[in-house]
Amino acid sequence: MFYRFIRQVARFVVFLLNGNSRYINKDRIPKEEAYILVGPHRTWFDPIYFALAGTPTIFSFMAKQELFKNPILRWIMVHAHAFPVDRDNPGPSVIKKPVKYLKDGQYSLIMFPSGTRHSNELKGGAATIAKLSGAPLVPAVYQGPLTIKGLLSRKRVTVNFGEPIYIDKRTKLTKEVIKEVEDQMQAAFDQLDYEIDPDFKYEAN
Repeated sequence: MFYRFIRQVARFVVFLLNGNSRYINKDRIPKEEAYILVGPHRTWFDPIYFALAGTPTIFSFMAKQELFKNPILRWIMVHAHAFPVDRDNPGPSVIKKPVKYLKDGQYSLIMFPSGTRHSNELKGGAATIAKLSGAPLVPAVYQGPLTIKGLLSRKRVTVNFGEPIYIDKRTKLTKEVIKEVEDQMQAAFDQLDYEIDPDFKYEAN
């Protein structure tokens, strides 16, 4: 399978560039069901580290549609189970495709609730997908270099996993419920950061 091949390539490249990574609390990840890995988006390569940290899980990814304009990059991303999202005008497929993957147990999903690296505002998409699919949200955080230069300096990279957050399918997703789920996710991110480094403070580049 292409996904497994490209994951091995990514693992080799990451090792060459940095070789100083650790993945902690993997025992918190559900072992018998697909899940939605959610985390704050801090650098363009944190999806790669999340995918490697979650091995052997096979993931699908949401990616901005601009990345699919290059035919070579598009081919790689499609075969790595990524699908395009128009962030300005998201269509029904943004929800339907990952829900189908998760319900079938085909792939888990890596998703950044804030959408971009320059926002800490969480949005309701993750809660909606979790409710419709029945898959739990698994919070995770990346701490480490934010640039290739930082990776090359071999500074430590850490990915920390939190306890799953379940949303009952019978729950009505009111604004209040979505806000409650968002607060749970943010509290989990803060706790996971604290577990790695009590003095950690993220500063976007």
